[in-house]
Amino acid sequence: MSRVAHADTDFVIENRNKETIMKNANAALIRNEITRRAVMVVAFMSVIGLVWADRSGQAWAQGREPLTLKGHTGIVGSVVFSPDGKRLASASADQTVKVWDPTNGREFLALKGHSSWVVSVAFSPDGKQLASASSDGTVKLWDATSGQQTRTLEGHEDVVFNVAFSPDGKRLASASFDQTVKVWSATTGRATHTLTGHSGKVVCVKFSPDGKRLASSSEDKTVKVWDALSGQETLTLKGHAYDVWSVAFSPDGERLATASRDMTVKLWNSTSGQPTLTLKGHRLPVTSVAFSPDGKRLVSSGLDNTVRVWDSTSGQETLTSRGHIGQTGSAVFSPDGTRLAVGGTDMTVKVWDATQIFPVPDAWRDKLTLKGHTAEVVSVAFSPDGKRLVSASVDQTLKLWDATSGQELLMLKGHTGPVHSVAFSPDGKRLASSSGNRTDKSAQHELKVWDATSGQETLTLKGHTDEIREVAFSSDGKRLASASLDQTVKIWDAQSGQELLTLKGHVSAVYGVVFSPDGKQVASASHDQTVKLWNTTTGQVSRTLKRHPGPVVSVAFSPDGKRLASAGAGGTLKVWNVTTGQETLTLKGHSQVVQSVAFSPDGKRLASGSEDMTVRVWDATSGQETLTLIGHATYAMSVAFSPDGKRLASASNDQTVKVWDITPRQ
Repeated sequence: MSRVAHADTDFVIENRNKETIMKNANAALIRNEITRRAVMVVAFMSVIGLVWADRSGQAWAQGREPLTLKGHTGIVGSVVFSPDGKRLASASADQTVKVWDPTNGREFLALKGHSSWVVSVAFSPDGKQLASASSDGTVKLWDATSGQQTRTLEGHEDVVFNVAFSPDGKRLASASFDQTVKVWSATTGRATHTLTGHSGKVVCVKFSPDGKRLASSSEDKTVKVWDALSGQETLTLKGHAYDVWSVAFSPDGERLATASRDMTVKLWNSTSGQPTLTLKGHRLPVTSVAFSPDGKRLVSSGLDNTVRVWDSTSGQETLTSRGHIGQTGSAVFSPDGTRLAVGGTDMTVKVWDATQIFPVPDAWRDKLTLKGHTAEVVSVAFSPDGKRLVSASVDQTLKLWDATSGQELLMLKGHTGPVHSVAFSPDGKRLASSSGNRTDKSAQHELKVWDATSGQETLTLKGHTDEIREVAFSSDGKRLASASLDQTVKIWDAQSGQELLTLKGHVSAVYGVVFSPDGKQVASASHDQTVKLWNTTTGQVSRTLKRHPGPVVSVAFSPDGKRLASAGAGGTLKVWNVTTGQETLTLKGHSQVVQSVAFSPDGKRLASGSEDMTVRVWDATSGQETLTLIGHATYAMSVAFSPDGKRLASASNDQTVKVWDITPRQ
């Protein structure tokens, strides 16, 4: 669940209540046919920051920044290098194909002629022609030097989703949503064969290196191998649990690689059809796969917004890349294997120098993954001594964990709706939690206080009329503050449960609240795009901070109380001078809503968790991003520093809590 409502309504998006990551993917797939096509071309979830990571979730800031090719006005879903590597072609939802210089990003050509999305593009083996496939149901041939359209191939009855040249350049193959593959003469434009046998939309087709075979992948969960001359089906590969979205022959033709909605890449013997490896690492469906020119590596891209490189012999994942401000499309190696091109929904193509990737240090590794919740985990906090963690979940429970071993110590039950927030008291003896569900009348909008040792409920506080999104203790532990979708903040006596103040002033839902270190102020974050500072004695607004581009979701005071950090829509964080109200920093890097922000205990760093699935660490003085932690499979909803600042905990909609070591190796 996202804490943030749409910008034009106070209705809160209930993404927390989607039961599994796969259901999220499936929901996107069935919205409508246009969305379906888009999802199959590019990842629909968020991709973030310039980061490379290994498969353990580590991240580092080494390596050369990619070349970014700009010019398209729509999603770039397909990219391909020319055979000599001197040109790069891209296909886009803006109905064009563009040809670029991949060394400097200069645009050579813009090919216009399709009347709808251009979904796929391919160079002929001699580099003299380009073929493009479109959702307008046609394949077009172009002169790759002049950009002139030379032929239009018509015959498919639905979207043409993929196109490929034969190795000798004399034939073309096209894959269509009409459940067929067609083979065409590249000279005459006539269809020579129509291959039928798939029972679902055909989304990818490739020739073998010798041109004697074709492989096609389909939504019917299979890959079929065909005799490319006769059109006869010779093999059907079964093993994927869901749609197979991409297929590729190895350079020697002996293996096939496939990418599927079941979140795996598989390798097969192309003669026998036997599976030889299953590559697991993507956390959402995999949309494309390709071999390196020497066949030693594979590159895959997926709906988890990553591009992954694998050893094709061992199946070991060697690299994970994220670089688009938006979503990634297909990824391909250059003919010499030294570069990697990736298209994205940010309307750009990025070209990476694949030789400038450095070994990953053993720093910043996710040391623990805590599993046990049965729904989204939306809040996490360390105990004051750092020995325990507490997490709050949509499954209506709180869990206490050993922060070193990851062992579950206690499960606290009592809420009748999703638990949105949890906090330790400053002495570590109590817990406070908040809950509510505006769509379920049986779910109480309430706060609860618990004994942190026994798990016994000691207080229930009622007074809000809508979901309570955050709860916070004052630094002396005597008061609680709560933020609610009912547009108010309330302050309570933490011992008796008595309501002390109701702070009114926001004109929309309040998502976040925090006490200043001296307890004299509280700060609140609201859907009305403001942060308010309140006097906790009088209940009066002392300052309203207005520079966020959308709803504000989270706020945090620095340990000295002189600064305030806020985060929310637009992927931005802001740092403010508490005395003057002046904005001192704007931190940009996240590509989606920032759900949580926290200061480190020494005030030198900030941590943020975002719907772009990353956790980021920043220098709180300069605003420079120092670390990106990759590992969650969906929204990172909450972050918390350990008391010594050496670890960071993050809670996610993927139903886990991760504990990261953020102390770099010396």
